[in-house]
Amino acid sequence: MLEDRISELKAIIAGNDGRNAADSRFARAVDELIGAVYDDIGEIKDISTRALFDLFIIKVLYVGRHSSDARVLDYLGAMLDRYLDAREMFAPAPAPGAQPQTLYFSDVLDEEKTGKRFADRFGAYRRYADTALFVAGVFPAGAAPDRRTAGGTLRRRRAGRIDSGYYVTTGKTMYRMAAHEDAAERARLRETLLKLAEYFELYAGALNEMSERYILGFDMDLIADKMLDCFNRYRATGDTRALDDARRYASILRLDRERFPALFAPGERTP
Repeated sequence: MLEDRISELKAIIAGNDGRNAADSRFARAVDELIGAVYDDIGEIKDISTRALFDLFIIKVLYVGRHSSDARVLDYLGAMLDRYLDAREMFAPAPAPGAQPQTLYFSDVLDEEKTGKRFADRFGAYRRYADTALFVAGVFPAGAAPDRRTAGGTLRRRRAGRIDSGYYVTTGKTMYRMAAHEDAAERARLRETLLKLAEYFELYAGALNEMSERYILGFDMDLIADKMLDCFNRYRATGDTRALDDARRYASILRLDRERFPALFAPGERTP
């Protein structure tokens, strides 16, 4: 199973915590697993979102940027899996009759307000820091995704966008504040949170690459390779399923039918 193989990679990382073990063999194993995720494009993979995020983090951060901290890699994978539910980006709903919690980072920096509004300051600091890292990494332009108008037309949310530097500054500050809480020591997260603060820009850059290649987009080079593999398999075996898969990959690449007549034969159905 894919998840078992990803777990094996994580075990290697944990066993080498503090130094990077991403040699050519390790890197090849990561690429093979990512390739397997893209195989059989019409088939639903039996793999958890957490395992997928772990794999992508290993690719862009451990292999791509030679990170050596196993705990940071694990923290980021868990954070992304939580934020798959967008409600994590907002404060929890207040109890009936209670005052609503703030959604502004600046309010959390006010110790007086923090003491009154948050029973768990450590959790509040972490949530705001994680949100800042998620937004700075997955949406590096600095704000919410585009939305559709009533007529269905995409309209970019330009008004009210916040500069990405704001999220960097806020995220670094919040991670440091969380790290200095006693709860950070009890949770054995102090060193991890301090490292997230110190190298915030590096981690945001890794998440940005991951977002562009695997979350909000596709790895187009890999898609092109998969398309050619499927088409060559069709030409060698005559297997029409291979041709269907090649056309599915081609639709992602938005290939021009007229420029690739062998792939889109006249009269053939396209997916």
